[in-house]
Amino acid sequence: MKMVRLLIQVPEPIKAKLDALRTQGYTAAGFIRSLLERELSKAPVGQKGR
Repeated sequence: MKMVRLLIQVPEPIKAKLDALRTQGYTAAGFIRSLLERELSKAPVGQKGR
């Protein structure tokens, strides 16, 4: 699968939590990627609210 780059800005406290995940073997990008895959598989894209 071809990967594309996505640039986002997050508040410093969230960045600190992402950096802390390294001790658990995650990278920030890997964690965000798995989070997005999990959340986007729950509901069809474009669905508003839950």
